[in-house]
Amino acid sequence: MAIPPALIATRLLALWRVRAGHPFPVRTAVADVVIAVGTAPWIWMILTPRAGGSGISLIPFTDLWTVFRGSGETAFVQVGGNLLVFAALGAMLPVRSARFASAARIAAVAATASLIVEVLQYVLRLGRVSSADDVLVNTAGAVLAALVTRRWWAGRIAARTVPR
Repeated sequence: MAIPPALIATRLLALWRVRAGHPFPVRTAVADVVIAVGTAPWIWMILTPRAGGSGISLIPFTDLWTVFRGSGETAFVQVGGNLLVFAALGAMLPVRSARFASAARIAAVAATASLIVEVLQYVLRLGRVSSADDVLVNTAGAVLAALVTRRWWAGRIAARTVPR
C-alpha cells in the first residue's frame, strides 16, 4: 500500500528539485523517499508503548547472549528486526550525499539515531528495554546495507565524472 504514495512522492520531489536546479534530482528524491519509507515503520513500531516495565541494559552483548540462548525463532526475529531498523538509512544516505560515503560516517549517523531511539524508549517509559545491544545491531545493519549499495554511492559517482 505504501508503494503508490512513495512513487508519487518521489516523482513530485524530483520535479521540485529539477525546478530548483538540483544537480541530481531523481537520485536524491529516490534516496530520500526510500530512507523515509524504509525507516519510519520501524521507528513507529519501536516507539509504540507495550505493557510491561521499562528497563535499561548498558552492558554490551548481554542481551544478545540471552537472545541467542533462547529459541532460534526469537533470535532471528530480534536480531533480524534490529538489523533492518536503519538499513534503509544506511543503504541510501551515501547514495544521496557524498558527505556520507564512508562506512564510518554511516556508522556514526546510525549509532546516533539508534541511541536517540533507545533514550526515547527509556524516557517515555514505553514498556521496552533500552539496550546497548540494540544500538550495536542497528548500527551494524545500517553499515551492512550501506556496503550493499557501495557501487552507487554519490562519492564514487562524483569521482568518476570529474575530468582528469
